[in-house]
Amino acid sequence: MNDPVNSPSNSSEPLDGATVEVIRNYLVSVGEQMRRTLVRAAFNPVIYEVLDFGISIYNADLELTAEAAGITSFLGANDHAIVKGVEYVGRENVAPGDVYLLNYPYWSGAHSYDAMLFAPVFRDGHEGPAAFLAVRAHWMDLGAKSPGYVLDSTDMHQEGLIFPGTKIVSRGEVVRDIVELIRFNSRLPDLTIGDFHAQLAALRTGENRLGQVWEKFGGETVDQAIRQIIEHGERVARKAMAALPNGTWTAFDYCDDDGITEDLIRMEVKVTIDGDRMEVDFNGSDGAVVGPVNLPIGSTESLGKAIFKELTTPGEPSNAGHYRALEVKADPGNFFHAVYPVATFTQWSAIVAFELIHKALAQVMDSIPASSGGDEPGFMALGRDPRTGADFVISNNEGIGWGARKDRDGANAQQHPSQSVVRNTPVEVLEHKSTVFHERLELIPDSGGAGRFRGGVGVLRQVRYLADGEVLSMKKKSKTRPWALDGGQEPEPSEMVLWPGTDEAKRVGMYRADMKAGDRFVNRTAGGGGYGDPLDRDPAAVVADVLNGYVSAEAAERSYGVIVDGDGWRPTPARAARLKSEG
Repeated sequence: MNDPVNSPSNSSEPLDGATVEVIRNYLVSVGEQMRRTLVRAAFNPVIYEVLDFGISIYNADLELTAEAAGITSFLGANDHAIVKGVEYVGRENVAPGDVYLLNYPYWSGAHSYDAMLFAPVFRDGHEGPAAFLAVRAHWMDLGAKSPGYVLDSTDMHQEGLIFPGTKIVSRGEVVRDIVELIRFNSRLPDLTIGDFHAQLAALRTGENRLGQVWEKFGGETVDQAIRQIIEHGERVARKAMAALPNGTWTAFDYCDDDGITEDLIRMEVKVTIDGDRMEVDFNGSDGAVVGPVNLPIGSTESLGKAIFKELTTPGEPSNAGHYRALEVKADPGNFFHAVYPVATFTQWSAIVAFELIHKALAQVMDSIPASSGGDEPGFMALGRDPRTGADFVISNNEGIGWGARKDRDGANAQQHPSQSVVRNTPVEVLEHKSTVFHERLELIPDSGGAGRFRGGVGVLRQVRYLADGEVLSMKKKSKTRPWALDGGQEPEPSEMVLWPGTDEAKRVGMYRADMKAGDRFVNRTAGGGGYGDPLDRDPAAVVADVLNGYVSAEAAERSYGVIVDGDGWRPTPARAARLKSEG
């Protein structure tokens, strides 16, 4: 397609704001249409129910121009991965219709099953690719040493097939040899290849819609608008950052272990705000560990981007300009900068580390909430369904409580803040796609940390297996508590109890177990941290919590100094003394 005659191809004059805003919304719409195509075409519930994907659009210079709602870590890591992928392939080697597969973890910024497809997009009159599209989604199996999820790998070569930027579609034709290589190395080939085609459909949707935007406005007009969008993004982000306090603050937390030893892993961050820029430095953390919880640098960069975005431009769709004032540091060989061949499959460590930057900034910003439940404490079920004779792998992201803020309680039973729009898997889907049966699913009283404002409460789920199978308990903060603020109380951490009520009952964090027909597990998730002294909580709010089932009468008396009597209350001696001292 040719640019319209009135395209400002030789003009240095900026476009008017209205035109730029219209084009910006068109580009965001391209990402949304790609998203809808992926969700409708996917074979795997982790994509169409959980929304475990990330979709990004880049200009010819590989600068982010728009994205669709998805997992925060995927979107941030796409920015790193697209540069590495194009560098490996060679920009001069790509052609219209080509699509490349990248899951090499140290480049892709994720584990090997989070497969990213990327594609160049060409237009008439533009030398070389005029844009690039990326669609990343979780595939259920690529031949790793264990089905479902790898919890104990010790190097990359135990974690499945690796593609460093391999051409899987050539000039519009699927490369059969690559697809067949995947088919014969996957335990779930129909799901895996089905999801590949869903991602491919999303890319083709993006190509078509982007072409329509170029045709409507003119390619060079769109390029100019993108430049102005990115420049504006940088200006507003720097302005917001400049309004924050200057200084350096440090915080640390712990990830449970690496799946090989029982040792806690220390994670440390140093955050510096200097004028209109922010530096996030993870070099005080432990070095790389043996097990598969090490983080690629692309994943680490996404942690910094997410918090930086929250602090500066939370209401604007992302573009490259929003992150130009941010620098994320972690030296090669650090826990937060995995290098070949260290294992990286179990990246729950990124979820646990997500709020670490918050913890550092909470020392100076009272708008920061206390920690959430601190993890994404879900589970996976694996086995063979006797109803169909087919193998299954299905996962669920479990809700947790969010941390309290200085002026409000934390939310109950939410997905971890790092998960963005991700959802849990409906009970109906879990029971249809596997051999699990739900006996209980409810909120947990007293699971939120007490405080002037209390943390949100977590979730209890009790499940029985109807046939032999496996369960994977997915959590990496089960040994240390989520943190509270300003005198609030820390909640109990998440846990799974296998075979509850029997002599074999076992409390676990990240764990794989064989289950027989009739066996049960109970998954309990942490609430959020409290904010402020519990004795300062409004007694009427305590009474409401008891009546709503969020706090037990015993905890109301013990933690809040409030004896609930019907729908009224009276103080304990501790609260009475506090009231007397306050006059």
